[in-house]
Amino acid sequence: MNHLVPAQAGAQLVTLLVFIVIACWYVAPWLAARGRAEALIALLWIHVFRYVALQIFAAQREGFPISMDGALEIVIGDVGGAIIAVAAIVLLRRRAAAGLVLCWLLSAETATDTFLNIRGGVEEHLMGAATGVTWMILVFFVPAIIVSLGLLVWQLVARRHEALIAAVRHAPSAAGAVLQT
Repeated sequence: MNHLVPAQAGAQLVTLLVFIVIACWYVAPWLAARGRAEALIALLWIHVFRYVALQIFAAQREGFPISMDGALEIVIGDVGGAIIAVAAIVLLRRRAAAGLVLCWLLSAETATDTFLNIRGGVEEHLMGAATGVTWMILVFFVPAIIVSLGLLVWQLVARRHEALIAAVRHAPSAAGAVLQT
């Protein structure tokens, strides 16, 4: 039996579970204390770095047994997701409703991309074949993307009636504080 398959699968599962615990204990309460746009933007930032998928070409050159079609499918999906995430961040920072549309688009794109990548990995027998940086990406970055996706969809659904522009809390200005003393 190839011990690399259960090692990689086990590491991915453990990382996924750890990230879920972190999300429940720390990230979800932090998101709840933020405005809708700020919470969504925070969750989008991890998707910006999905261009790390370009590393697949170096891995392929170093012996990772993925076909060129498989590599291109991964790169197109992940770089496309990164572009959508950047555009959504820009729009949400401007409090444009189109940012929400891009968040939903990114959610659908990421779910589809994840499914296609798993299917492609099974078809090409890639589980357990990753080493080095590729292994680190699969074991740590991919579970982070999956947990971020779950949190993103949760925020989109749970806060769907909340405005992007949070009510402004008026703190006393420095000039006002001086006048009061």
